[in-house]
Amino acid sequence: MSKKISILGSTGSIGVNALKVVENLSGEFDVKYLSAAKSSALLIEQALKFHPSAIAIIDSVAAGEVRDALVGMGIEILVGREGVLEIASRDDVDVMLNALVGSAGMEPTIRAIEVGVNVALSNKESMVMAGDIINRLKTKTGAEIYPVDSEHSAIWQCLVGEELNQVKKIILTGSGGPFRTKPLNEFSSITVKEALKHPNWKMGRKITIDSATMMNKGLEVIEAFWLFGLTIKQIDIVIHPQSIIHSMVEFVDGSVKAQLGLPDMKIPIQYALTYPHRMPAHWETTDFMQVGHLTFEEPDLEKFPSIQLAYEALEMGGSAPAALNVANDNTVRHFLDGNIPFTQIPETNGIFLRSHDWVAHPDINYLKKLEKSGKVFVNEQAEEGMTI
Repeated sequence: MSKKISILGSTGSIGVNALKVVENLSGEFDVKYLSAAKSSALLIEQALKFHPSAIAIIDSVAAGEVRDALVGMGIEILVGREGVLEIASRDDVDVMLNALVGSAGMEPTIRAIEVGVNVALSNKESMVMAGDIINRLKTKTGAEIYPVDSEHSAIWQCLVGEELNQVKKIILTGSGGPFRTKPLNEFSSITVKEALKHPNWKMGRKITIDSATMMNKGLEVIEAFWLFGLTIKQIDIVIHPQSIIHSMVEFVDGSVKAQLGLPDMKIPIQYALTYPHRMPAHWETTDFMQVGHLTFEEPDLEKFPSIQLAYEALEMGGSAPAALNVANDNTVRHFLDGNIPFTQIPETNGIFLRSHDWVAHPDINYLKKLEKSGKVFVNEQAEEGMTI
């Protein structure tokens, strides 16, 4: 029997790769639901190919184009943010892949867990903002989170068959991004074009900027904290420029497990969608003779203060990780729009982290208010910077 799945963010990088996995494993999956923000042409193409029961599209103009193209197809078309949340709330699927970008992905994850649907999670912001809420819901409903980020998928795979109390620490690897060797005194002149040139991975614009600032690695530390039930001191980062080792687990006896593979997101996506089974794939595999040397470095915290901000947010606890995430969503947007320099991303993020209205146990209503206040704060900071 085929596994019923939904894909939120099907027109983005992760969503497109997920549908390649579905095509590769013909007959293994029944795509019930798809969603997009405004990429109507690609969503129409996907709907015609995979015949979902329903699709959701946020942009109302794009929704009109979708309706016109799919008339008579018997596909339910939902519009707006509420349409995405409606799909996330339906319990007639086995797995929901959440490939949404930024804090917008948090509530759909919560909706799916609430109705007992397992979530293949590419949206790390869900756990960063609402890890405590999601873990409590998982206990209540029995739903599971299947990590899709390459690093967390690697840790997940390394922990199969192991006991958590035998783990000494986990080691998240990072490529170092496009500016690993760039002198710090040149960071203020970094352009959007330069920041979008990741040396190893092909990803969406937001996550590519996060990789350039290494905020992506910081957010992964927070996500790992909630996913694997470890202490802050049990989560390390090492720079591994080749991106072949995706992460490692060190055990109390000194043994280390590592998960390796080419930097191809189809691999962790497929593992999450087919779990607990592994199935054949037809894409390129690792040739160690071509890989050559594997090297490792310590992260440069002076050049990449975003890493330290993430550890600081975890130490603060409560709403702090969510505040850091909200600020980062908005500073990255302003950088991409050309409103602030690259160096202002971590600077503004740190200010909001330390000055936001901290609470010990944030609920959904608080997190929604935090999103609004974070957006206003970053907008003001950007405007102030432009007027100086």
